[in-house]
Amino acid sequence: MSFQEEINRRRTFGIVSHPDAGKTTLTEKLLLFGGAIQEAGAVKSNKIKKGATSDFMEIERQRGISVATSVLAFEYNGIKINILDTPGHKDFAEDTFRTLTAVDSVIVVIDVAKGVEEQTEKLVKVCRMRNIPIIVFINKMDREGKDAFDLLDEIEQKLGLTVTPLSFPIGMGYDFKGIYNIWEKNINLFSGDSRKDIEDTIEISDLSSNKLNTLVGDTAAQTLRDELELVEGIYPEFDKEEYLEGNLQPVFFGSALNNFGVRELLDCFVEIAPKPKPKQSEERLVNPDENKFTGFVFKIHANMDPNHRDRLAFIKIVSGEFKRNTPYLHVRLGKKLKFSSPNAFFAEKKQIVDISYPGDIVGLHDTGNFKIGDTLTEGEKISYKGIPSFSPEHFRYINNADPLKSKQLYKGIDQLMDEGVAQLFTLDLNGRKVIGTVGALQYEVIQYRLEHEYGAKCSYENLNVHKACWVEAEDETNEEFKEFKRVKQRFLAKDKQGQMVFLADSAFSLQMTQQKYPSIKFHFTSEFN
Repeated sequence: MSFQEEINRRRTFGIVSHPDAGKTTLTEKLLLFGGAIQEAGAVKSNKIKKGATSDFMEIERQRGISVATSVLAFEYNGIKINILDTPGHKDFAEDTFRTLTAVDSVIVVIDVAKGVEEQTEKLVKVCRMRNIPIIVFINKMDREGKDAFDLLDEIEQKLGLTVTPLSFPIGMGYDFKGIYNIWEKNINLFSGDSRKDIEDTIEISDLSSNKLNTLVGDTAAQTLRDELELVEGIYPEFDKEEYLEGNLQPVFFGSALNNFGVRELLDCFVEIAPKPKPKQSEERLVNPDENKFTGFVFKIHANMDPNHRDRLAFIKIVSGEFKRNTPYLHVRLGKKLKFSSPNAFFAEKKQIVDISYPGDIVGLHDTGNFKIGDTLTEGEKISYKGIPSFSPEHFRYINNADPLKSKQLYKGIDQLMDEGVAQLFTLDLNGRKVIGTVGALQYEVIQYRLEHEYGAKCSYENLNVHKACWVEAEDETNEEFKEFKRVKQRFLAKDKQGQMVFLADSAFSLQMTQQKYPSIKFHFTSEFN
């Protein structure tokens, strides 16, 4: 296959939603269709027997939530599909925001009973900012929930989307009969038995025929005809260009747990979803079909295999071919590195790949060279932007609970911070370490992983900080800056990169400081230079 054909057959997308809407279940069912796994783990049962394929961290199995983005790939009808299953829980939103820099399109999962939830709103906003094409999947149709039209209205209003249904439910919950596929003009009857073979579709090109009545009964058939007429009247016709530009969002209905409506989603996705897109770097726009390789790190995951203490840096390939054992330039460090065993992820199995193409995600073994946002190229000095560190909302001192293990503790903290789980600040005054996170649940994850992966124990102590602001001074030698450092000494710290950070203890004191020292700028993300 030619280089161009390889690019054209790649689809890289993320699945996002509020927790519990069924993202991980949907991911599994997609893998099932791709033949990547034989049976899907019951994702929800608390005594998780098999665990979902995509949740491989112990703490995720205990809680039944995803805390790290997992990367999975499979082939379907000759198309290579890369899925990034993201955490829905708001405490791990940062991981999800970073992942959105690595996808070309998104599937948003919505729970039919709960409708649009707060986390979904935030994530869709980020997708809208970047004009990422979105497909909406309304899940759990076999349960009682909101009326289909009400849901579509809610999606339009709360998420600011322009939707067009490409499939439509026949009844819901107890009366759920199946789905009419508007895209392919056929009907799919629901048996409620998820074990049976993936559903058979019955072609119905003429809705007025009696065949429909025989299949679903007179009342349901008439309701469906009326509703589809309404759909045609209210919603715009599907237009692929509009979808690709992020202006129109197709909607599918189904039940991921029962494997229902997932094939329709996948068949349509493969046909309409964008192939790898150009990406803006600080220097120029980089096209996927350029000959020279470029890519960036959007996630680092330590200890994926606890026996080996390995760290993997996940790289999204933007252009050119990434080849095994070839030296590439690490732009930030200015040195060449080569990788003897780049991994691709096929369901739960990792495979070593010799060559990867734009759109692919590759895991590289990392001995501490990578940070999130780093760029690798064949020699050109470019850097991809748009992977910020947000100002944390929670702050705690971290203390060593086992003095004999201080080396393990510092190594563990160091590696977890590189992963972007949280941020580390060191106070100027006494060198105490402070951990800042976006969500409180991260403290538990850090504590758990320090103990289980590094054999170190830590305890926390509350610290009253309102916001962490990165400090930028026009002139570091002037009197104002010196006075600021003297007066605010006990609120100053350094982040992991050695940048100065001001830990304001209240909104009021931050405001007063800004007024008193006008020549100093205070930033809420670390990406300001």
